Amino acid sequence: MVKSVTNFGRNGLSDFLIQRITSVVLLAYFAFVAYIVLNGVTYPEWRELFSATWMRIFSVAALLSLIFHGWIGMWGVLSDYVTERLMGPKGNVLRFLLQLLFGAALFIYLIWGLQIVWG
Repeated sequence: MVKSVTNFGRNGLSDFLIQRITSVVLLAYFAFVAYIVLNGVTYPEWRELFSATWMRIFSVAALLSLIFHGWIGMWGVLSDYVTERLMGPKGNVLRFLLQLLFGAALFIYLIWGLQIVWG
């Protein structure tokens, strides 16, 4: 049985909604960036675009969406496939360590991304 401490008290419906909302934000962001790139943007135009406050906020929203989407996705995979039932008595410990590792990596990506966007 997966303990509630591993999902921070969320339930399946909230995970489903967060996954779908973050997917839409990521789609909008990457579609916009792809549109800009495919229309032949120069470096000064690119720099001006990403120095605008609205674009920085949009970039941070995409970054947070990526973090939340990644966490929920990895939690789902790990809680389904790295369990005591499938891996024996060490399954829960391994899942906790992997969640800790992925959580630390996502936190580092978040801080790094914020430094890039606002630096």
